[in-house]
Amino acid sequence: MTVRICLFTRDLRVADQPVLFAASAGGREEVLPVFVADPAVAAAGFAAPNRLAYLHDCLAALESTLRDRGSRLVVRGGATAEVVARLVAETGAAEVHLAADHSAFARARDARLRAAVGALGARVVAHEGVLAAVAPGAVTPSGSDHYAVFTPYLRRWTGVPLRRPLPPPRLLLTPEEPASEGLPPRPHAALLSPRLAAGGEARARARMRDWLGGHLDAYEDEHDALARDLTSRLSPDLHFGCVSPTELVHRARRSGTPGAAAFERQLAWRDFHGQVLAARPDAAHADYRPRHDRWREAPDELRAWQDGRTGYPLVDAGMRQLRAEGWMHNRARLVTASFLCKTLRLDWREGARHFLSLLVDGDVANNQLNWQWVAGTGTDTRPNRVLNPVTQSKRYDPDGSYIRHWLPELARLSAPAIHEPWRLPTALRAELDYPEPLVAPDAARERFRDRRGVGL
Repeated sequence: MTVRICLFTRDLRVADQPVLFAASAGGREEVLPVFVADPAVAAAGFAAPNRLAYLHDCLAALESTLRDRGSRLVVRGGATAEVVARLVAETGAAEVHLAADHSAFARARDARLRAAVGALGARVVAHEGVLAAVAPGAVTPSGSDHYAVFTPYLRRWTGVPLRRPLPPPRLLLTPEEPASEGLPPRPHAALLSPRLAAGGEARARARMRDWLGGHLDAYEDEHDALARDLTSRLSPDLHFGCVSPTELVHRARRSGTPGAAAFERQLAWRDFHGQVLAARPDAAHADYRPRHDRWREAPDELRAWQDGRTGYPLVDAGMRQLRAEGWMHNRARLVTASFLCKTLRLDWREGARHFLSLLVDGDVANNQLNWQWVAGTGTDTRPNRVLNPVTQSKRYDPDGSYIRHWLPELARLSAPAIHEPWRLPTALRAELDYPEPLVAPDAARERFRDRRGVGL
């Protein structure tokens, strides 16, 4: 019987898994599930402790799920092309199946992989519709290789026919050899965010079911409410492929709830950023639309922002949530990023780097391009947009519950004082153990306006 290798990358699941389904031919062929712990990931700066811990959980869960189906996961360390070529030679595999990935890192990896296994007479089969609902390049505007503006992309994205979700295999035939080297070690707890969530497909699917069944209907109206936190929290699971974006779109559409379209829009944003970065890989580190900004050098201010000690409560609450959970509410991400770039005038790359060092869902396309959107160097059609943290705080955390949760030193303050503690009497401010604003509110007020003078 022919052996086929199923190479897992960012698709650590068995449900709606086109790579595994094709490699096993629906359970009729011998398949060798493989994951390669490639040191190039760490060398590229992607191996943050929080993500390594989540990856460990995902791999452990995948290994257990495969064993329940009569299979196993072969984990090897080394350069992907070299490791897989050795496995092809050991097993006589004729095909290597993997998810199509359009990042610059993945394209270079896959080119080496095709050359290495091709020299042994095997072929690589890449499957679309695994990492994204709509793959980069599936829809393009006339005269360009990608959409640079989201709204027209969304119109096309919504009309793309999606494949039907695939059932998980009940039984897999797997050769007894070769052996696995075992899972990569989980980072020490001291290196991790103290409230880091656990990963794995079963947990991801439970989150998906609970959220779709209980919160999707309110998503359109309440997804920006910071204290209620009605976001799905599925972004880490999408990043590691523990849930399928295609399945999520289908489930949202079947729900018939008012929030389904709003949730789909967020999934479309994910695919939108993927197609931008696939077409313009240098946008991971260079301005997508250069504005010739003159960023300041201010290490102390950067550190205060990183530590959640800017004196602006909503900004600080968001940054403390990031450090504690390895995750941050989307509205807080926008406000904290705007404060760094538009108020402190610090380079968006500094913020993106810090986010990637902590975020469990630290996806390069989403992280870098969202930062560029806020900084005004990306796809936003209003590059001078500024989010006023006070206005945003009063609008999306009106009673201060989110701030109170993450800034216990302000817990005794009620609204509206909690949004602007610098307005309190000097003696009371001295008792709070909370810093004065990094930028004086009067000086910052002009920065909290766009060119049309609108505070957002």
